[in-house]
Amino acid sequence: MGEPVKVERVDGVAKLILNRPEAFNALNLEMAEALAGITLSLAKDDAVSALVFTGAGKAFFAGGDLKWMAGFPKGPAAALHELAGRFHVAIQEIRRMKKPVIAAINGVAAGAGFSLALACDFRVMARSATMKQAYTSAGLSIDGGGTFTLPRLVGLARALEIAAFDKTISAEKALEWGLVTKVVEDQQVVEEAMTMAGELAKISLHSFGWCKQLLTDSFDSSLETHLERERRGISNCAGHPDGREGIKAFLEKRKPNFGKTSKS
Repeated sequence: MGEPVKVERVDGVAKLILNRPEAFNALNLEMAEALAGITLSLAKDDAVSALVFTGAGKAFFAGGDLKWMAGFPKGPAAALHELAGRFHVAIQEIRRMKKPVIAAINGVAAGAGFSLALACDFRVMARSATMKQAYTSAGLSIDGGGTFTLPRLVGLARALEIAAFDKTISAEKALEWGLVTKVVEDQQVVEEAMTMAGELAKISLHSFGWCKQLLTDSFDSSLETHLERERRGISNCAGHPDGREGIKAFLEKRKPNFGKTSKS
């Protein structure tokens, strides 16, 4: 058996490949621990400006490994408690890191794979791929941040519909509902995600990080509180080397050249 999560680096972009193709990249404890450790490490790595998640073989990420759970010595409930704890470390890091994170959905994204895809900032989906929350059909509630990200993407009513009926969602329907950013031909999905990541790697990550956090926080604060957060954010950005470079470039009518400092 190889590494449960492989990492390839290309021009400042880290491609994370979920690597259990024999199990459609289903999540067990080893893979969850690898995901947590790798995302924490890459978030702190100044040589990495963006992340891309994809899956080895035919699937993106088919959710939790039910066979592994059934064989867990303390039973499925204890297995899921352990598994979610590790998996949620990765989800938290994806949501709070300043770097853009893209899901290249090359095949089925179900259960934990559905939640991981939604936790990413952008999603590029292969035309033949499908999404399915899958939890409720197995008598489970949704984890992996799915109940946090799903209503923010599609609204509460649609999120509840997805939770209740658990229909398989095609790429076209996912795009229509706002679950994904772009749908491309199957053979182009990873290439398109890497191209997008390369473009995002050139922006100010300091600015992106503030915008990402402000947009997330906007659902949980009053207008007055949020306006103050925005004031702190824009003044902080203006005082950062990226902000100074951006303003200077605008005045000089040229493209800004954001440096390594934007990754801190």
